[in-house]
Amino acid sequence: MSSEIQAEGSVNAPTTSVADRTPGSDGNWLNSIRALSQAPAEPPAVEEPIPVRPVPQVDPYANDMVRPPVPESIAETGLSETLVEHIILKNIYFRGEVTGRSLAAGVGLKFSVIEPVLDNLKRLQLIVMKKSLGMGNVSGIFNLSESGRQVAREHLQNNQYAGKAPVPIDQYAAVVRHQRLGESWLTKEKLIEALKGLVITHELIAQLGPAVNAGKSFLIYGQPGNGKTYLAEALFNIQSTPIYIPYAIEAQGQIIQLYDPVYHTPVDPPKDEHESIFAVAEDMPFDGRFLRVKRPFITTGGELTLSMLDLTMNPASRVYDAPFQLKANNGIYLIDDFGRQRVTPAEVLNRWIVPMERKIDFLSFETGGKMTVPFECFLVFSTNLNPNQLGDEAFLRRIQYKMLLHSPHEVEFREIFFRFCRDKQLPCPPETYERFVKEHYAKRRMRRCHPRDVLSKAIDLIKFERIPYELNDDILHRAFEANFVDIDHRGD
Repeated sequence: MSSEIQAEGSVNAPTTSVADRTPGSDGNWLNSIRALSQAPAEPPAVEEPIPVRPVPQVDPYANDMVRPPVPESIAETGLSETLVEHIILKNIYFRGEVTGRSLAAGVGLKFSVIEPVLDNLKRLQLIVMKKSLGMGNVSGIFNLSESGRQVAREHLQNNQYAGKAPVPIDQYAAVVRHQRLGESWLTKEKLIEALKGLVITHELIAQLGPAVNAGKSFLIYGQPGNGKTYLAEALFNIQSTPIYIPYAIEAQGQIIQLYDPVYHTPVDPPKDEHESIFAVAEDMPFDGRFLRVKRPFITTGGELTLSMLDLTMNPASRVYDAPFQLKANNGIYLIDDFGRQRVTPAEVLNRWIVPMERKIDFLSFETGGKMTVPFECFLVFSTNLNPNQLGDEAFLRRIQYKMLLHSPHEVEFREIFFRFCRDKQLPCPPETYERFVKEHYAKRRMRRCHPRDVLSKAIDLIKFERIPYELNDDILHRAFEANFVDIDHRGD
């Protein structure tokens, strides 16, 4: 069984430098990105007695490719003071009485940044500070005045977004570009470790590795049941540095909700916004408008339509929802069952011809305006169809890498079968397996899903009939029949 690979574990992708900037595109904001701190050197050895030394603090963000710097003023946020005022008023409107520190946490900005805005709102008599706990405005309890509530309601008619302050599109694009994986971030050994639970060949690793390492468009095709989707999803097991995504993006005065808890998994514990106001309020490890998450993995199948690949306005909140490819930036986007969508493969691929080549995408607002966004997701297509059914040679050329996932050889099939038996602690004599294969696979092609499907039904039979927990010829035969449709049933 020399052709088999049994991989377990996970990998850590090496980081890349934040110096690969696009000249002239990022402005002064990029120049303020902080260099990542290096791990402290080990203290030199000393003779006895060894003095007590403080334990060096490990920086949990030291390996991150980029850490969005904390804005020190409204100007550094890239937002207008008016927009920040609107966010603050709506925050207080929905939350009621709120301390200055809790308000700053809710907006995602340091209190020293929003304090001048609060002072202006107090002068305009839109907010009132009811009392303070003796630590200045940061410990003050703020509420809206009657006129402030009226103004907040007017702002809510425009949109009801009242979360963290959004990030301007240019700042977001800069962070996405600097979170690209490097050209040689993946090795064969690391890929093998990531494909935990799979039984695959070295030839398949040799085909899969360059495509994943390059992060270019990739088509996996082959017969149903051979694990194309499972293989693509296993790529999510490749551990790499976390990324930073904003809760929301601002472009042309519109707000686009980007963070989606379905696809974005935070790596930091949630912060307690109601922590004592006596805690240090200004110590933020990175821009509070961002969230630190695992690289996303997003899957869509036959339900995909072209409208899902553009901005979608929520009619109730008047806030745009980001399309799947935008949410998948710096991660993987799998289009499963390619060719079975509600639109033709040509329409789907034509939608992405420019993004795949230029790494930028164009999204449209309801008003007719357009915005340019980065397109930095690894686009994977999976299909059971013959690629020639999807389009002509020029069409398929747009997809950079193609890989046929073959049906398993008998050696692979045997390993999958007995691995499932081991996982379920289900005894199976080797001679029983040999008779099962000889009887049922003389004229039927093996598929990687068959051992799981047949053995699961065998376990169901054993449990229902309360017979010894062990495979035999009869159980396997009945489980096999329950799993497949009789090809020739016309005479029945």
